Amino acid sequence: MDAPILEVRDLVKQYTAITAVAGVSFSVPQGMCFGLLGPNGAGKTTTIEIMEGILPATAGEVRYRGEPQGASFREEAGILFQKTALQDFLTVRQSIALFRGLYRSGLGVDEVLKLCALEALAGRDRRKLSGGQQQRLLLAIALVNDPAVLFLDEPTTGLDPQARRNFWDLVQSIKARHKTIILTTHYMEEAELLCDEVAIMDRGRIVAQGPPQRLLREHFAEVLLELPRQDFPPAARELPLQLLEASDRIEITTQDLEGTLRTLLAAHVPLTNLRIRPANLEDLFLALTGKELRP
Repeated sequence: MDAPILEVRDLVKQYTAITAVAGVSFSVPQGMCFGLLGPNGAGKTTTIEIMEGILPATAGEVRYRGEPQGASFREEAGILFQKTALQDFLTVRQSIALFRGLYRSGLGVDEVLKLCALEALAGRDRRKLSGGQQQRLLLAIALVNDPAVLFLDEPTTGLDPQARRNFWDLVQSIKARHKTIILTTHYMEEAELLCDEVAIMDRGRIVAQGPPQRLLREHFAEVLLELPRQDFPPAARELPLQLLEASDRIEITTQDLEGTLRTLLAAHVPLTNLRIRPANLEDLFLALTGKELRP
């Protein structure tokens, strides 16, 4: 990775009743896909909006290419918001051209259409697009200025699995162009696939940061056992096991698989629906924050 293109230094955002961001610092090298993760209320959206230049910070700063954010950042950043209101009665091509006209330089409309697989939809009224097609249009709009830094704020929320995977392919192709991507998402599979590094926030602070696989090695044993909550009797919670509780399941991390299975059998825990798998980023998220992805 190259030198940092974005730096967040001791960022604080204070509201009357709460501190939404409490001294967050990290840097993002050029060409990296950096994921900022956290449960609702953790401060990640506030952090992202300060990074995008939408909100002012109470203290601290965000630096772009070593300098305070300014005109060059606004010219060279692209943002795909969670929600974007577009002009009615425009085609896909016209919508892209409208936003392209706001920048002094960037990509041609035809190039953006091709990059986001929208060529066949160029003449369609944008109101008649499917959810996945609409997200591809919004991504195209975020790319019209050929940004050095691209912010993707929960870009696949509400998409069906096929549309989500198609969108991931588009993001991978953008990464291949050596673009820097800042991603927020509630889908841990998405973060694990796309991100070179993630930072997990809770209560306004970063509680873990690093490449996903390294974080998993640091925080988890070799295997994870998963049981439906209804198969795990209340008395079993007193067993000497490392438990993680999700809404519909109980998860147990262990380095001694055989010993853990013997303990469960001795406690008469039914194992018919037992699942054994390696830990993933969602497990890490729950272990560090104690919260569901969508509380």
